[in-house]
Amino acid sequence: MELLAKSPSQCSFVFLDLETSGKYPLEAEICEVAAVKWESGQFTDTFQSLIKTKEKMSDEVIKIHNITNEMLTDSPEISTQIQTIRNFIGDSITVAHHAPFDLGFLAYEFEKHGVDLPTSPALCTSLITRAKILNIQNHRLQTLVKYFHIDSGQAHRALDDAKSCAQVFFNTLKLFELPVTIRDLVQLQNKDLSWHNYSIHFLKQTPHLQVLLDAVVNKKKVNLKYSGGSKPNEFRELFPHSVVRNPDGDFLVADDFKSNKLKRYLISKITDCLNIET
Repeated sequence: MELLAKSPSQCSFVFLDLETSGKYPLEAEICEVAAVKWESGQFTDTFQSLIKTKEKMSDEVIKIHNITNEMLTDSPEISTQIQTIRNFIGDSITVAHHAPFDLGFLAYEFEKHGVDLPTSPALCTSLITRAKILNIQNHRLQTLVKYFHIDSGQAHRALDDAKSCAQVFFNTLKLFELPVTIRDLVQLQNKDLSWHNYSIHFLKQTPHLQVLLDAVVNKKKVNLKYSGGSKPNEFRELFPHSVVRNPDGDFLVADDFKSNKLKRYLISKITDCLNIET
């Protein structure tokens, strides 16, 4: 039986959560990874590790997850953990809350270190609950935890959030009146969360995006030609922070020197990119 035709009870899941040093991959780094595995009707394994970042985290970020720079001093670097993380996922279906965030960070690290992307589908408890639970103020993880009366442990720490994600997922499945398949859940999300859609290597096949991505990594300014905005098809001087793959449209986050503002630019509207020597 193909995976999409199976019921959740027939599948293996890995519930995943990351804590990071910022909002966007390429610019920010993973500082904690945790996952719990569910198969044959029960939880079977757990993975958790703090990750040493190359750059110091800001006080603003530390206030979110309470992971300090001192806590990361003796932690392993992502390069030593990334294959272990991939092995833990294996052929399981990945589930995360706001999955595009986690997939974006991990896909970048997988490719950066020569690790194949998972091929099984990914599910997002935020998207699934949005489609299934309407009488709730929002669909943040902690709101859903309260809705289902789940013991959440320490919010914004990866392992407890991964466990909460799992509990939200299984409680939501109970709301379906008919037997549900993985295909039903994928379609309910109304977004394609396949891992390959978060590939940075795919974007590099386009020459001007290769220039842009190199500038992001090397922290260099660029002249970018953009077909949108108030002055379409003009070059504009930018400092790019990150390229984000997103099911609603990939985008660039960059400082625009003319307006002195941080802006988003749709990747589909970027038609050229030139390095600025500094």
